[in-house]
Amino acid sequence: MNKYVEDVIAYVKDKYKEQPEFVQTVEEVYTSIAPVIDAHPEYEKADLLKRMVEPERLFRFRVTWTDDEGNVHTNVGYRCQFNGAIGPYKGGLRFRDNVNESLVKFLGFEQTFKNSLTGQPIGGAKGGSDFDPAGKSDNEIMRFCQSFMTALYRYIGPDIDVPAGDIGVGGREIGYLYGQYRRLKGTFENGVLTGKGLSYGGSLIRPEATGYGAVYYLEEVLKHENDSIKGKRIAVSGYGNVSWGIMKKAAQLGAKVTYMSGSAGYIHDEEGIATPEKLQFILDLRASNSKDLKSYADKFGCEFYPKQTFWGAKDVDIYMPAATQNEVGLEEAKKIVEAGVKYYIEVSNMPTSNEAVEYLKEHGVIIAPSKAANAGGVGVSALEMSQNSERLSWTAEEVDEKLHVMMKSIYDKSLEAAERYGLGYDLIAGANIAGFEKVAQAMMEQGIF
Repeated sequence: MNKYVEDVIAYVKDKYKEQPEFVQTVEEVYTSIAPVIDAHPEYEKADLLKRMVEPERLFRFRVTWTDDEGNVHTNVGYRCQFNGAIGPYKGGLRFRDNVNESLVKFLGFEQTFKNSLTGQPIGGAKGGSDFDPAGKSDNEIMRFCQSFMTALYRYIGPDIDVPAGDIGVGGREIGYLYGQYRRLKGTFENGVLTGKGLSYGGSLIRPEATGYGAVYYLEEVLKHENDSIKGKRIAVSGYGNVSWGIMKKAAQLGAKVTYMSGSAGYIHDEEGIATPEKLQFILDLRASNSKDLKSYADKFGCEFYPKQTFWGAKDVDIYMPAATQNEVGLEEAKKIVEAGVKYYIEVSNMPTSNEAVEYLKEHGVIIAPSKAANAGGVGVSALEMSQNSERLSWTAEEVDEKLHVMMKSIYDKSLEAAERYGLGYDLIAGANIAGFEKVAQAMMEQGIF
């Protein structure tokens, strides 16, 4: 490996040893882009890699709100504006009790390269709070969102930083956040947030976009292997908007999701989660913040396996981790290899440990990296920004077609980058290189700061 790359990775491991998620994603990206650094010695002279691991801006703030009984609660909010070299900061807000500085940093770093891959002029950011909407009333969530936005609104805007939804932040939360932003600013700057409702500037198919895009990316992987998506059985972790989008698009293309998991266990539906009734049930389950997957099994007559995961199931063709980070470690990777499943499509951010990735690659599993496969969500968010700025409203078919083209382009760029550096069919390295090159060029051209 390039000595400069090794030194920067060592620097990050030492300085941020208490931020394991951030260290893991930096190591994964920088190991992949070592051939690029070999070809560009000017990057070392400009100390580009060390500059790139430090966020341009990272801040935390107090969020105080009152519950329905009049009790006062205090949470912590974060925003990491990681890199704005190619456009305004762009990245989601996550409301979950495990949100901390390490999490928003790793997600912001990852988002920078993912956004670069979309071809849209958007930089990387991430944020959120350790507030969990589960079990809260609509009024409690509204009051929290209003307090959160009151602390954040001075630092965002259509040409500064454009947050979106993520885990725990759906259309309801975005609506409350935007309402408070509009109240505070006194202007209808609906381009400040994406994932909005259709009544005030949202884009059609935005809730499904990440899942749709992952399936489009999967199609390209299958084509490379002279294979087809028709008839494929898919195991998906999670049952939020991303997984729901995978289920919908897979069904449209002749495949079916037969395994679905949540924090309390998983279900196995041999018939597939593919009918309108089943898809609506999943949507309603997600909207209610329920963690009761057993209710799906009871309603549709299939098996529910409490406190278990499906990694190792043999009666599937494709695994798609789509819930959260660090879902699959070495033990799970061994089960996947033993099951003989050929395709592993990362959809959530960093769902697989670096050790597990290497094990899967060594045993011939084809891996699609999350920063490429899940870029459809932010890609459609960028399309929403375009519609807002131009006062346009595209049809669902128009947005879906643009998304399809975008995902094929991301796949093609990743494949081309890997082949250009003699790395063969390594989509992980290819995505890292393709995403890195655009950001690196923009930073070099803008000088040292």
